[in-house]
Amino acid sequence: MIEPRSEDELAAMLRAGDGPLVPRGGDTRAAVAGRARLSTAGLTGITLYEPGALTLVARAGTPMAEIDRALADEGQRLAFEPPSMAAVLGRDGVSTIGGVVATNASGPRRMVAGACRDSLIGVRLVDGTGMIVSNGGRVMKNVTGYDLVKLMAGSRGMLGVLTEVSFKTLPCPETALTLRASGLSPERAVAAMSAALGTPFEVTGAAHDPALGATWLRLEGFEASVAARADRLAAALSGWGAWDRDADAELWPRLRDAADFVGGAGDLWRISVRPSRAAGVAARLPGRWRMDWGGGLIWAETPRGHDLRADLPGLEGHATLVRASPATHDRLGTLHPEPAPVGALTAGLKSRFDPRGLFRAAA
Repeated sequence: MIEPRSEDELAAMLRAGDGPLVPRGGDTRAAVAGRARLSTAGLTGITLYEPGALTLVARAGTPMAEIDRALADEGQRLAFEPPSMAAVLGRDGVSTIGGVVATNASGPRRMVAGACRDSLIGVRLVDGTGMIVSNGGRVMKNVTGYDLVKLMAGSRGMLGVLTEVSFKTLPCPETALTLRASGLSPERAVAAMSAALGTPFEVTGAAHDPALGATWLRLEGFEASVAARADRLAAALSGWGAWDRDADAELWPRLRDAADFVGGAGDLWRISVRPSRAAGVAARLPGRWRMDWGGGLIWAETPRGHDLRADLPGLEGHATLVRASPATHDRLGTLHPEPAPVGALTAGLKSRFDPRGLFRAAA
């Protein structure tokens, strides 16, 4: 494990490095065999937090728990609800803000609040030549040239090593309430979730678990508003059955972190798909599955080593391998294969930011 203690030390290491290196955050992802890991755990600390300006800047190795505490003390949060994958992946590390950005990690609120990249307003990084690069800023604004803020979110360390990230934050809601319907088929669950998201009642979570026979809808905001909207939403969706109030306060954190798949014997996949296609995709899955994002995201568990993408020819979406052995990650690929035009763009960016081929993506 290579662990620089400063941005300048990291830059010097990369200028002298010959790879391959796998950038890591809190090491909460599956291990990559046979490759040197470059950890950002030494680059920690919140460098700027202005609650009145809804702005937070932190070094990439800062644990998410530290970020969450600082925001909670001011009644604020990151709108995209970043998940922690440590438990479901069987890792004992701690999630870091840089790892969240590198994987564009986004939770149940993603469909209405946007992904991590939509709250990210600035980045600092060291590229494959050892150059320190910054882009964006501490307020929302347009930039010219490469939009590194968007490129680095989800880049998985293939373009450079993040050293600092800047976010816009939002106030926490006063309260949250969940409506639950039971016994809906996948087709009817998707239709109900889509109808709910099309109402003016500001649904911020929509999930379905066939194993529990449950479909959930979340409302957030001021208490009186949430109560009134819940009544009106339940009435608007009465054609799909009765909607009761679910008192489980830990439901959405569990859904966010895929906790229902912790300890599973099989591999775990994330499938991004149009909600209108979700029920048809789910019908072809060989094991347990669950929907989030109103059907736009499907978590699916398969037998170990199984190629789920082969079960979904012509998939209009992406199937990402989340939990599997290093050998399965190497054989099947963590990310969904890119179409040729997109692959050409990726290769061009890679050659620009990492001309020596120093970095390998983390699984």
